[in-house]
Amino acid sequence: MFGGSLLKWIDEEAAIYVITQLGNQRVVTKLISEINFVSSAREGDVIELGITATEFGRTSITLRCEVRNKITRESILTINRMVFVNLSDEGKPTPHGKTQITYMDAPARFAA
Repeated sequence: MFGGSLLKWIDEEAAIYVITQLGNQRVVTKLISEINFVSSAREGDVIELGITATEFGRTSITLRCEVRNKITRESILTINRMVFVNLSDEGKPTPHGKTQITYMDAPARFAA
């Protein structure tokens, strides 16, 4: 697996996570810390991305990411710090007001 492709997927998935948490589609990646490739993934491996919010700043949110082999649970890659910034309509950092992770409710079931 090409590492650059994996990093693209991580950045996209993390952005989706942040958009969901902050309720704003205007977010940017500010920082991605050291990327630690722990083991390799091979073509055909099923992988999973684990993303966790670790800190809420005034205008930012910090995440941790781990990519694992879904079958063996072996760690493939870790990123200890990914910082995203919440932006206003004008593209300026703006407070988001969040202090903790928000979980989405389960979708309503349709009556039969």
